[in-house]
Amino acid sequence: MLESKRKAIIFLSLSFLLAITAGVLFLGKIKDLNSDLGGRTKVYVAATDVASRTPIEPNQVTTIELPNRFVTDSHVTDVRDLVNKVFVVPMSKGDLITKNVLKPVSNVQNEHNRLVAIFENEKVHFDQEVDALDRIDIIVSHKVGDQPKTEVFMKDVLVSAVPPGKKFTGVAVEVSEEDAPKLIHMQNYAESMRILKANVGKEDNKVKEQEKPKEEAAPASAPKPSQPVNPQQPAAPPAPTQGAPAQPAQPAKTN
Repeated sequence: MLESKRKAIIFLSLSFLLAITAGVLFLGKIKDLNSDLGGRTKVYVAATDVASRTPIEPNQVTTIELPNRFVTDSHVTDVRDLVNKVFVVPMSKGDLITKNVLKPVSNVQNEHNRLVAIFENEKVHFDQEVDALDRIDIIVSHKVGDQPKTEVFMKDVLVSAVPPGKKFTGVAVEVSEEDAPKLIHMQNYAESMRILKANVGKEDNKVKEQEKPKEEAAPASAPKPSQPVNPQQPAAPPAPTQGAPAQPAQPAKTN
């Protein structure tokens, strides 16, 4: 009986030691695997089913953690990358959001307008650099019949966007759906196109007002009114005219 108890205690001790050894080895392997993966990073996924071409709302996305080893530059890790963006394809719940399925929300102010890019080249010239929300005039030179003609093709056109970069390359303008083919036609077939920045600011109006002559700003001095005639004073009798008979003297009355 004592021999069997002694053997049981030995087996239990060995089992306990082997379990501890296996646990230490397992934890070491997990630690090595985690260090090999390089930690974890939060990436964005779709929280619900999202239709394409609709602005992304905050409640439509959530985050999950992925090992750094599997995170690439195409994954979205910053919420600012989702601001004013739409999905180009429908997204299902749990789908990973990557940058190649995102596009900016259209900047067109009217759904019936179109954005047309105008890039500077040998036929298109910008007289000066313009920024987004500026206004431009488009001057074209082309032939009408056999006669060359230069005219204002479009006036006061809105600049919707300017391509990013240190060097100015062109603009994207917003025009109506009917004017878009006309503008593209002129880009392709006009002999020359000049882009002029339109001055539509309030400062220009202030300058014009300051340049007005002072005579227009100051009221003209009013003439002094003549002295009114006092109606209570009797008018002087008119002088007798030449040739008129003199009034005879009346004799003095005697008592």
